Amino acid sequence: MKLSQSIQFCMSADGARIAVASCGTGPVILRAAHWLSHVDYDLESPIWRPWLQALSAHNRFVRYDPRGCGLSDRHVADLSIEAWHADMDAVAESIEEPRFILLGLSQGGALAISYALRHPERVSHLVLLNAYGRGGRVRATTEAELLEAETLVNFVRIGWGRDNPAFCQFFTNLFIPEGTPEQHRWWGDLEKVTATADVAAQLLWNMQGIDVLDIAAEIRIPTLIAHSDGDMRVPFDEGCRLAAAISGARFVRLESRNHVLLPDEPAWAVFQSELATFLGQDRREQPRAIREAGLTLAEQTLLEFVAKGLDNRAIAQRLGKSVKTVRNQLSTIFSKLGVHSRSQAIVMALSGTEQSEAD
Repeated sequence: MKLSQSIQFCMSADGARIAVASCGTGPVILRAAHWLSHVDYDLESPIWRPWLQALSAHNRFVRYDPRGCGLSDRHVADLSIEAWHADMDAVAESIEEPRFILLGLSQGGALAISYALRHPERVSHLVLLNAYGRGGRVRATTEAELLEAETLVNFVRIGWGRDNPAFCQFFTNLFIPEGTPEQHRWWGDLEKVTATADVAAQLLWNMQGIDVLDIAAEIRIPTLIAHSDGDMRVPFDEGCRLAAAISGARFVRLESRNHVLLPDEPAWAVFQSELATFLGQDRREQPRAIREAGLTLAEQTLLEFVAKGLDNRAIAQRLGKSVKTVRNQLSTIFSKLGVHSRSQAIVMALSGTEQSEAD
């Protein structure tokens, strides 16, 4: 089934046009802006499309391009964090529902924390994934760490969006080191269509100055924090610091090296399951595509293990079967579901989105 969305524009305080996309129905999840975003291009991305499918399956998923990026105004003088706050306020004001779930990925976590403190009456749940309260320059404790942060900005300024594979591989491996060649190619292409090198460098410099760790302690909203233990972009310790700062926050350690979780890794299923439980959406009707596939009870159980991120060996141990038997049963399940890969089956099991071809 083709994923569809609607795109509208809202006006920020200084007149900048901000592109806002919405897909799905149900309780609203608003994603705070992050660095790499293009709300139209994301639909075809093997990296972001699974996120849209999963988060819009039982909710209305709203996201927007930050100023200078994607479909939002590209030529703006003010790229400060304060302007990003104003943009988010404008997007939130366009949401008619009185309350929504606020999702912050990476630096979007700091934006989400600040908004939740300014408007606690609008936020029902706060979700932070691979987020941080302190940017690279702020958390630097040595001259070498400060030089590393500054060098990354200069590297972006000279290498962003270039066809040189050395530059492309460097950036890609910071975000999705365990991605497939296709996902790596799309990530490189995303740099070219998202923002210019100068804008990307300026935004990164500003983000490195973020510091909301102290004010995060004032959050009194139900909060879920998840962080990849091998995150190549944001240190795992930064997620731990946020969890320690926000009273009552639930913290989930994800076994992954990816900054952006990919649908075929176990951490993806773990996060989606934790999110559903946190939002009280874990007791849901079985997706229509699964019901109509005619799976036996044994096959449904096996698919549930797959959706939880277990590999064939772990599933075999749970069920007391051989790895070969599990592999053969999975082939039958994939055939009944009309999918061609484990990742497609996971997305379908979690979201109910039907797919007829590979992402």
